[in-house]
Amino acid sequence: MGTRSILSRISSNIAIRIRHNQKLQTSSSFSSSYSSLSSSAAILSDSSPSSSDEIHITDNFVRRMKELQATESGEKMLRLSVEAGGCSGFQYAFALDDRKNTDDRIFEKDGVKLVVDKISYDFVKGASVDYVEELIRSAFQVVENPSAVGGCSCKSSFMVKQ
Repeated sequence: MGTRSILSRISSNIAIRIRHNQKLQTSSSFSSSYSSLSSSAAILSDSSPSSSDEIHITDNFVRRMKELQATESGEKMLRLSVEAGGCSGFQYAFALDDRKNTDDRIFEKDGVKLVVDKISYDFVKGASVDYVEELIRSAFQVVENPSAVGGCSCKSSFMVKQ
């Protein structure tokens, strides 16, 4: 698949997502969309999305991040981002990071932080992030994503709902 077709798919999906978000904003008037934060993940940002928009962090995620933090210098956070590519159109990328950008959202559970940039957040809001240990590999994974309609068997790529 050529670069031009990938860029075309990305820009098309982003345009669809923006139109969808604008429709939601104008039709809902935000009257009851904000509820109290659940204990599964506290959001440390200026805006308070509804609990259905939170990114949920599992206990396995917390345990593995604490193990990684014990071997790293400084306080590391796990950065989740969405990139073009993968078997299904988009793929999840995870990286240890110690910097927070101005447009980042931070989700925290038991002192462990997950960082998501503004653009990626639109693709993963409401998702759950876990650390999965299997016979052939162990990795951080997005295990439930309401924005995804399908993906490949490796669970690292997905298609966006249209």
